[in-house]
Amino acid sequence: MELQKMMICCFFAASVGFSSESISNCDEVRKVFQLRQIGPVKSLPERPQEGSELQVCQSRNLTCCTKKMEERYQVAARRDVQNLLQTSSSSLKFLISRNVAAFQESFESLMKAAENQTNVVLQASYRNMAVEASGPVRELFTDIGLFLLGSELNIDDITRRFFDSLFPLVYNHLINPDLSHIAPGYAECVRAARRSLAPFGASPGILANQIGRSGVGGRVLLQALHLGIEVINTTDHLAFSRECRRALLRMQFCPHCQGLTQSKPCMGFCLNVMRGCLASMAEVDPHWREFVRSLEGLSKRMHGSQDLEQVLLGVHNLVHDAVAHAQNIGPRLSAQVHKVCGRPSRQPAQSVSGQQSGARESIPLKSPPRETGDNLATRRKEFLNSLRQYRTFYGGLADQLCVSELASTDSLACWNGADIVKSYTFQVVGNGIKAQADNLEVRVKEVDPVVNQIIDKLKHVNQWFRTQGLTTVITNTPIGTTQKTGTGLPPRV
Repeated sequence: MELQKMMICCFFAASVGFSSESISNCDEVRKVFQLRQIGPVKSLPERPQEGSELQVCQSRNLTCCTKKMEERYQVAARRDVQNLLQTSSSSLKFLISRNVAAFQESFESLMKAAENQTNVVLQASYRNMAVEASGPVRELFTDIGLFLLGSELNIDDITRRFFDSLFPLVYNHLINPDLSHIAPGYAECVRAARRSLAPFGASPGILANQIGRSGVGGRVLLQALHLGIEVINTTDHLAFSRECRRALLRMQFCPHCQGLTQSKPCMGFCLNVMRGCLASMAEVDPHWREFVRSLEGLSKRMHGSQDLEQVLLGVHNLVHDAVAHAQNIGPRLSAQVHKVCGRPSRQPAQSVSGQQSGARESIPLKSPPRETGDNLATRRKEFLNSLRQYRTFYGGLADQLCVSELASTDSLACWNGADIVKSYTFQVVGNGIKAQADNLEVRVKEVDPVVNQIIDKLKHVNQWFRTQGLTTVITNTPIGTTQKTGTGLPPRV
């Protein structure tokens, strides 16, 4: 096959009037070698010489290359293509990274707004206990924020701790307001009795359910975007095989050895080389497409009761209703607490007053206004509209690099790996590992192991979306768990 290619190359080179036989000096080669910063020019030949020691850029004619130059050209060819890969993916990587940061910032802003609203409602309706309640409120929203960011917290435990902490305050200030302040030991007994007495009615369960339903979507979204960045980082730093490196050298710099520093590879030649080198990346394509579609499906489900913003900004209503319910059944609760904990023991009122006056300054008097045009739903929609444009990124990457950067775009003359010709006459293979069986330029045996690992991670995520679906996970499993039921995705996929 190599002999056949050589014979055809010679025929076309002669017919179009291009040949490396006429090269008389290596000045242009030395100049480009220096301009491209490929290596030092001191040892470069000034005139063409025999190239019997060359491993890849072999020619019947005299050459301006040495074995050392060939080695440096190979490093430069690999570096150039890796730079092109990173440049091609830079906008996609920036899109995802920027939105990960933006979503996290939005979550933090949302937590603060929801916390402030809850404190405002408590201050307006239950002023006597609002100061002390601000601590449990802050802890509630801090824990919800940590859950969204992937921590091993459980939503049921988060809401349970909040209402456990709230009940002694309600009991002390609203159910038995004549008490100055109950002792810590008695308060702990009241706290422990909360779960059996159910003083807040259905509100704790509703709150856990709503946060669990809406929080899972936000948590999964962030985890999936981190995986997207990992996919890009992996493919950006793909290690090229020996066969690929030699093919890149032959495509980009072997013509320099013959003084053809301005030539570009034929389109077919470039496609075969790049499709061979990036065959493993092409295998990412179907899984990446499904990944993007899955994110779109996830976003569509995040509305109504699964809209995180709507749920969190409504927490204050549930807390208000919970406290009101406990207040309404106060006499019954008081009797039940006495049975469990006995009569309350009191602390001096003066120390309590001092505590309250010192803490009152931290309670906000009004909730900051939120921009309706910059909510989470709008941000998600804008992000996914942009991400959709990159759905076919991995399937067409080799073709994109050849068309826009590497290959000759005119029909006059091009480099086919051995000489200047009118066109590349050998079979052009498709994308993917299987298609490379007929590739004359690059031999490819299997998917790169590192790329295989990232494909497995995409398969895992896509399988979760496909077989369970967000709606199934949220409605058919206990709310608020993480590894067992909450997201189905580990913190680091």
